[in-house]
Amino acid sequence: MLILYHLLATLSFIFFFPVYYLLKNSGRFKQRLGLNLPDLDQSGAGRLWVHALSVGEVLSAIPLLEALKNKYPSREIVLSVKTATGLDIARKKLKDTVHYLLPMPLDFWWSARRMIKNINPIIFILVETDIWPGLISLLKKRGVKTILVNGRLSPQTAKSYRRWRFLIKPALQMVELYLMQTELDKRRIIKGGLCPDKVRVTGNIKFDRSWRPLDNKERHRWLDLLNLKNMLIWVAGSTHHPEEKIIFNVFSQLLKSFPDLSLIIGPREAHRFDEVYNLAKDYGLKVIRKTQLSVDQNATAPYTSSRRGGGTGRREREGNQKYNVFILNTLGELGQVYGLADIAFVGGSLVPKGGHNLLEPAFFGIPVLFGPYTYNFTTMSELMIKNRGGKMVADESELLNVMLELLAQKSKRNEIGKRAKEFVEQNKGAIARVIGVLEPYIEMP
Repeated sequence: MLILYHLLATLSFIFFFPVYYLLKNSGRFKQRLGLNLPDLDQSGAGRLWVHALSVGEVLSAIPLLEALKNKYPSREIVLSVKTATGLDIARKKLKDTVHYLLPMPLDFWWSARRMIKNINPIIFILVETDIWPGLISLLKKRGVKTILVNGRLSPQTAKSYRRWRFLIKPALQMVELYLMQTELDKRRIIKGGLCPDKVRVTGNIKFDRSWRPLDNKERHRWLDLLNLKNMLIWVAGSTHHPEEKIIFNVFSQLLKSFPDLSLIIGPREAHRFDEVYNLAKDYGLKVIRKTQLSVDQNATAPYTSSRRGGGTGRREREGNQKYNVFILNTLGELGQVYGLADIAFVGGSLVPKGGHNLLEPAFFGIPVLFGPYTYNFTTMSELMIKNRGGKMVADESELLNVMLELLAQKSKRNEIGKRAKEFVEQNKGAIARVIGVLEPYIEMP
């Protein structure tokens, strides 16, 4: 089966080679073929190679990479990332943690061999998802073990694994161990054809991330930039189409009762920043992109009131007020911006995208709202509801009602936020279990 896989990869390469020739000045295309890899010092044997697919996986990998650096300071760590946005986030977040940051080339035997030879790893660690059959088979021939950590399997992926079990099983079996987030993920991947002996449950390492709280200086810098001091702030993060329409509809209704409310919205995909900006304008909202602001030219203070929520009394906006919606059109800042919020909504959940990380806003001790489509974070969302640190809203109408309730009751916001923070703290410990499993593979003679 793997011979067929490599044959198809070779034929695909031959077919697309003319495209490469025409685009030979494209740096990104060369990266995907592994043609412009940096020359790593070959004396650095025994490197730890970690791979993350995109932004979400890069953020998940942070506690793992930090733990590996602390435990094995003499080992060089290589992080590979598939997507351009993931690489951008890794450069910002991990420049002092990893020794080398590389784009992951196509899973074509020639590119994969170049990558392996260049890195010379002692172990290959996959984060969450993204199985690379060609690469993993070549690593196995060299005696390099592949271990997947923080594994998760959505219902759709699990269904595909079962349907194509005769194709998927050989690739899955090449991985030495699967360290899954939950028992549910374990059951799903075993049903896909994996031997149970290869699967362990170690928990979700996202809980172990060293979240950096906003200090007073940072908080004031952000509030000065946005001119939102003493205002109610709603942050909607990682939104997808058409969630923004729902958010803007709800926000427009909320303004009738809470004119001192502002919305910061961070679309998940960078190419949609302008689309969401234009959509807000179509709704008649006073919108600006974050990158259009500076400390010298800020958003102009919307209100003179110093009261921050808890009532329903209306206050007129001042004539010089400019903006009540802020498009977070930057990468890597959403985690900080959640710290400004009174209430957070995590997107990808009112539409069937599977949801996104609920822990980022929960860490700051604020109520976390999300929709019914959280199948990528099933256990996390269920536990958050059970611990009363967050609420699932079924649709636009319920989102509006819950927002009205929370905006009107500061004490209720504080109580739910407190439980959200406790939920994060109570579920730490996965990273120690993961490192314990990895240890014999890294320290092997």
